[in-house]
Amino acid sequence: MKLLVADDVHPRYLEGLDPRVRVVRWAEGPPPPEAEDAEFLVATRTWMLPHLDALRGLEVVQTLSAGVDWIAEHVPPGVVLADGRGVHDVAVSEWVLTALLVLAKDVPALVERQRAGEWDREARPRELWGREVAILGYGSIGRAVAARLAPFGVQVQPVARRHRPGVETLETRARWLARVDAVVLLLPLTQETRGLVDAGFLSAMKPGAWLVNAGRGALVETGALLEALHVGRVRAAVDVTDPEPLPPEHPLWRAPGVWITPHLAGSSPRLRERGFALVRAQVARYLRGEPLFNRVVEGY
Repeated sequence: MKLLVADDVHPRYLEGLDPRVRVVRWAEGPPPPEAEDAEFLVATRTWMLPHLDALRGLEVVQTLSAGVDWIAEHVPPGVVLADGRGVHDVAVSEWVLTALLVLAKDVPALVERQRAGEWDREARPRELWGREVAILGYGSIGRAVAARLAPFGVQVQPVARRHRPGVETLETRARWLARVDAVVLLLPLTQETRGLVDAGFLSAMKPGAWLVNAGRGALVETGALLEALHVGRVRAAVDVTDPEPLPPEHPLWRAPGVWITPHLAGSSPRLRERGFALVRAQVARYLRGEPLFNRVVEGY
């Protein structure tokens, strides 16, 4: 079989593949002629997307990203799409923990005081201990977040698409949204989740609650978030924004009570190591005729 990868993939990540696998490298632009009958593509670059229909032998598209909103509509009919679930658990869950600590300790305000040379002993950082945090999108990353919050004495309210014992759904948010101290967004971007956090959602949150977005920027209506920040309704930490990249002149940069990072929560020097461990496992299952992990169904 032929495995198609971007030309920047280091050879060490492809070590240990079955001898029957021929690796074909793809530089930016149209795919090379030898790629047209490739069965398995590791999609790591957006410049690949306009050319997927030219890959006549394509059977599997594997991403290293947990979200697939950027690629799903480009995958030809009949081709299996598999996501990178599990690859980002460590990095994103550590970012979420950091974000919650940043908000609890009011780090942005402390940084401003440091820059001003102010020794302010009146500041009163809060604690995570005893807080309740709703995790919206309780998949592998959500479970990793919950595991990291447990030693901090945080109670977690899982929220997922389907109700399970101890797990709420978005439809039941009237039961939990006003109660929790923080909402963590890990949801994929779909027609149902786009604009989920609107003015009504924000107004239903506990006054002074924290919003942490490590999912997709368009989960949140930016105008509504700006208004809620300015009136002190919520505080926020966001790794993703709408629009993205966030323009330098955008008012969200200067809004009170917000901490912004440039879509790096899932970034790590070990990202490709973990990602291509998944690729090698998937290729082995493909050759054995076994079902692949992480098949995307209904946009998830």
